[in-house]
Amino acid sequence: MPVQIEYRDSFSVIGKLGEGLAAEGGKWIPVLWEKANHNFDEIRDLAKKDNEGNLVGLWGAMSDISESFERWTDQGKYLAGCEVIDNCNAPAGWARWVIPAYKYAIIQCNLDTYDEKFRYMITEYLPSNNYSIVGAVHEFYKPGETDEGLWLYFPIERA
Repeated sequence: MPVQIEYRDSFSVIGKLGEGLAAEGGKWIPVLWEKANHNFDEIRDLAKKDNEGNLVGLWGAMSDISESFERWTDQGKYLAGCEVIDNCNAPAGWARWVIPAYKYAIIQCNLDTYDEKFRYMITEYLPSNNYSIVGAVHEFYKPGETDEGLWLYFPIERA
């Protein structure tokens, strides 16, 4: 399974924020995406875009309950949102996170292979390459891509 290593500067995400039990993420996270998608026009002008005017990316950003971007324990926080221009303010009803700079190990998947690829990274790839996870894992969705447009970002080194 191909894995990319990439350094990424800090970046901002505005989205719909929720928290809950990790084991019940399948119940409460989709609701956040529904709210974010339904109300996207409220943040459209803040969204970061490429040279062709396309959205740079959607993020399922994760953090521990204290919002210090540590890994989830039995609970976690999830921000379903869009990468936005730096230093903007979140409108009422939205939250803004600044994701710290990290070096990431990145693997592509889809919803059907998500668990398998996540497990592969944790149990095989990271240990065999002497990496450990140093923060919360994030999901990246490339707008316009459907089946294989999901990447898991495993932070392996703090910047």
